[in-house]
Amino acid sequence: MSDIQKVVVVTGSSHGIGAAFVNAYRERGWRVVGNARTIAESNDPDYITVPGDIGNPEIARKVIHTALDRFGRVDTLINNAGIWRPGRIEDISEETYREVMRTNLDSVFFATQAAVPAMKKQGGGHIVQISTSLVEHALQTVPAVVASLSKGACVAATRGLAMELASSNIRVNGISLGIVITPLHDGSNPEDLKSFSPLNRNGKIEDVVRAMNYLEDADYVTGEIHYVDGGRTAGH
Repeated sequence: MSDIQKVVVVTGSSHGIGAAFVNAYRERGWRVVGNARTIAESNDPDYITVPGDIGNPEIARKVIHTALDRFGRVDTLINNAGIWRPGRIEDISEETYREVMRTNLDSVFFATQAAVPAMKKQGGGHIVQISTSLVEHALQTVPAVVASLSKGACVAATRGLAMELASSNIRVNGISLGIVITPLHDGSNPEDLKSFSPLNRNGKIEDVVRAMNYLEDADYVTGEIHYVDGGRTAGH
């Protein structure tokens, strides 16, 4: 059994699903580096926080380099950072478009680009994107073109990178979410959201953590988009 203490980097880790990922990996005994635009300093020596906009290439590289400088490796990168800006295409400003693409897409590219050389050097790794089932099954009642553009690109890149990096023992997977009750849905009535799921309930953060735990341990799985959406994708 290896005595190496593994390291995970979690973007968007200040609250919600990202914070739950941090807790789950600390329970596994992993060291963690977390990032968000605003994030409290950690008093846990095995959890380092790096504040800043992960969509900025310099911050994305800083987050990965912090993990390497402090802990010497990056075993898993969870590209969790994301923002939700629904709207009809004619109503979306250029500022909003660029904000979403920077946070949802640029962050994934630059953090992954910084992590891959370290993973190759250490003999393997795991990269996970967090997406939305709206990519596969859009809704007339939920106009979300910038979410589809940004997260859809991440889903396509997940499959492409899985093939590109397989020979380096680097797995690349995604988790595609339905309605999961997080601060993202503050102001919404949870009862009104249940109809999006054939299971007639909303997802919980722990549902997503269980999916992440599965993918972390499933070392023969790569290029997988794991749906946590109450059956919504299967029902279309």
